Amino acid sequence: MTMRIVVDRDLCESNGACVRTARDMFVIDDRDRMQLLVEAPVGEQVEKARAAVRRCPRRALSLVDT
Repeated sequence: MTMRIVVDRDLCESNGACVRTARDMFVIDDRDRMQLLVEAPVGEQVEKARAAVRRCPRRALSLVDT
């Protein structure tokens, strides 16, 4: 099963909770917007993605099966 990280840009505040949780998967760019480095997590990244989803204060992140 493949999963994909989805960002609701209307909710995302780019506060960096996801970046602190999974630095190899999320980054805040030069315009202070969160960017995905990994859209389809695999292996150990899946648990990091789940943790980032749980820790997002605005609930802007979700994981969906593809």
